Amino acid sequence: MALPLAGIRVVEIASFVAVPAAGALLADLGAEVIKVEVPWGEIFRHSRPKLAGFENDFPAGPPFQMDNRGKRSLAIDLALPQAREALSKVIARADIVLTNVLPERLAKYQLDPDRLRAERPNLIVGRVSGYGADGPRADDPAFDYTAFWALSGLMDSMRDPASPPAWMRPGVGDHSASLALVTGILAALRTRDAGGGGQIVEVTLQHVGFYINGNDTAYALVTGELPPRHDRQAPRNPLWNHYPCASGRWLFLVMIDSDRYWPALCRALERGDLETDPRFADAIARFKNARELVALLDELFGARTLEAWGAALARERLIWAPMRTLDEAILDANAEATGCFATVEHSQFGRFRTVAPPVKLSAHPMPGTAVAPLLSADTAAVLREAGVDEETVSLLVAVAS
Repeated sequence: MALPLAGIRVVEIASFVAVPAAGALLADLGAEVIKVEVPWGEIFRHSRPKLAGFENDFPAGPPFQMDNRGKRSLAIDLALPQAREALSKVIARADIVLTNVLPERLAKYQLDPDRLRAERPNLIVGRVSGYGADGPRADDPAFDYTAFWALSGLMDSMRDPASPPAWMRPGVGDHSASLALVTGILAALRTRDAGGGGQIVEVTLQHVGFYINGNDTAYALVTGELPPRHDRQAPRNPLWNHYPCASGRWLFLVMIDSDRYWPALCRALERGDLETDPRFADAIARFKNARELVALLDELFGARTLEAWGAALARERLIWAPMRTLDEAILDANAEATGCFATVEHSQFGRFRTVAPPVKLSAHPMPGTAVAPLLSADTAAVLREAGVDEETVSLLVAVAS
């Protein structure tokens, strides 16, 4: 059976993470995705581990390989009028254009969505921006660190009360935005195929930040207040809290319905007396005496290793998790068994593991094993398929070499 997006052509004019990640997911679903790059390759392509502070290295950028799998590389310099004309012919064959280029630059290269759709009303244009393409900050450059993380309130929210502002890991907001963009693209394709024509699909990093933090944002919108912070020493629910173990490791209890799980936790702790202790008899009592209970649980959990507690908590089928480091997390047997990771065989870089697509379709394989293209690997072929004359093809290939 053909993949869901077989026959759909996508032209991706973007760099870094959010839009390329969406393009990779569309390629996973069967679309032909042409990645438009500058002749020297976008900076993310060259982000080797050593440059990011790792001791071990890899001859390419691992995140770039993940977010550009299954694409074709068209490397052209849009400063050249021949390149802009050639790209217009490539777009003329496309169903979708994806971009995160700022509006003023899109207009400079005659790639603004209104112009593209005036020429082809059925074209779908998907774009990601920091703050919205039509607002007062339309042409302000942004990363997810600024628009998604700092301006949405997440940077302030994701920290303990006495800690400095939290630091986000790379690509968190971008990958969230990519899922939103793919959702919109699929809806727009369905509308187009039903005769409704093309449209512009808009995703902003700032809006995605509000949505990802939707629970707190919803509370703040109706109360006008800052949501109460979690205080580990005095939580509202001590069974929804993290505790240190003897080994210097931490475990995380997540029993939101605490009355249901309190007896089982007492059994795991081998402290049946606590179940009927009036200080902790129910959720309200545990809230009122949270500091006392947390101090007690700190002492109990601190007396054994994480491994010992793991067996006891699992035996009672409690909801908990060890706090893992990422190098431990990627060795998780369940993650491996359920296909969280893929093994790629690359002609130039050899065999390596990467993150697989975050969705599975029972009728369509999406293994995530396709390779990212080498820079300019498909420039000549893509231009010829679009009907670009040989003289121009030779010129643009030479510039990209």
